[in-house]
Amino acid sequence: MITPDQGEKPTVWDDLVARYAWADADELETYTFSVISGKTENEVIRAFGGDPAVCRTMTFAEAADEQARHLYEEYALLRVVTVDKHVIAIESGYHGSIPEISRRASSDGGEFFSVLRTVNARYQVMHALDGRVDGMFDPFELEDAAWMEPEPEVPAWADGVAFHMGTLCAESFALMEHVMGIPVDPAWTDAALRTVLLASPDTLFSDPEAAWVP
Repeated sequence: MITPDQGEKPTVWDDLVARYAWADADELETYTFSVISGKTENEVIRAFGGDPAVCRTMTFAEAADEQARHLYEEYALLRVVTVDKHVIAIESGYHGSIPEISRRASSDGGEFFSVLRTVNARYQVMHALDGRVDGMFDPFELEDAAWMEPEPEVPAWADGVAFHMGTLCAESFALMEHVMGIPVDPAWTDAALRTVLLASPDTLFSDPEAAWVP
């Protein structure tokens, strides 16, 4: 991977990060964006715990509002769209941040990358290849990594990328595009996309605790 510290012009990286400024905006306080290659929409939906045969079309705001009406329930909606042989999975939730889902969605030669942001200032970037998680970290912890003992371990595909408070999500999405080779379009949040209800992680996995282990 070419990163700003390994030969890529800083202005190119800065321009890429600037393009994702919307990801740090307050309008989208909680979300997980996942990009999956090597799978169909139906396969991704099943990996996330949904039923491809039961779907609607909803915008991000409509899905988030419906989830809010079930605030005290395990109620999660997943929106999907296929772009250039990649499946984009968008949530106002967290299923795409669960390692077991990344393993399922990337099994048999697939690839998976997700970016999580929550209203409680939790962040996560995760990548899986062929059913194995090969890196998962919180960009927030890497901002001051040089001053930490020991320094947080960074996967090879993120080596040299600097993260900064205020642009953590933009930098995460720039990294996602660099690794997966496809830009994430903010217009997908306003578009009415195929939407399915997801099973609760408590019932989706035979061993819920192991599902969260990378």
